[in-house]
Amino acid sequence: MKILVFSDVHGSAHFCNKILNQYHALGCDKAVLLGDVYYHGPRNPLPQGHDPMQVANLLNNFDGDLVVVKGNCDAEVDQMISHFTFKASHTQKVGARKVFFTHGHKWHEKNLPTSLKEGDVLFHGHTHVGGVKVVRGILVANPGSVSLPKDGCNSFAVIDEKEICFYDVNGKSLGVYKF
Repeated sequence: MKILVFSDVHGSAHFCNKILNQYHALGCDKAVLLGDVYYHGPRNPLPQGHDPMQVANLLNNFDGDLVVVKGNCDAEVDQMISHFTFKASHTQKVGARKVFFTHGHKWHEKNLPTSLKEGDVLFHGHTHVGGVKVVRGILVANPGSVSLPKDGCNSFAVIDEKEICFYDVNGKSLGVYKF
């Protein structure tokens, strides 16, 4: 199973379209969006190609398996234009590992879910900075932000049974973390 993980679209149809194209180009089986789908937040500038209704159309018509978790900028009204459900979190096995997907404003490296054990993976967004680290034996990964990165790189990740690969939105490899 190959899962594309992305976060913090913040209403950018331009970057949402790039990510959905990468899903197909990389041969992924599933996509998990870690929240902050439509609204850009009061502290952020408008991202390139800001068009929340077009983002809704792109995601509603996505021809793949999509899971969306709710971010701190997502509201009940967002559900009205979405054909998918915003989940509080999502957990699934990837190979032998349990992977917990969340936005990151509640669960993160300083507040790990108690359900995770050594060798499991916590995937979160929220900080707009990509990377990976090990905390108390748990792999904590952040795909970065596709539209408003704070580290200068519009990025996402792909996880499978062997590794987590980080990419920029054009598909250029940014690095690999092997299990």
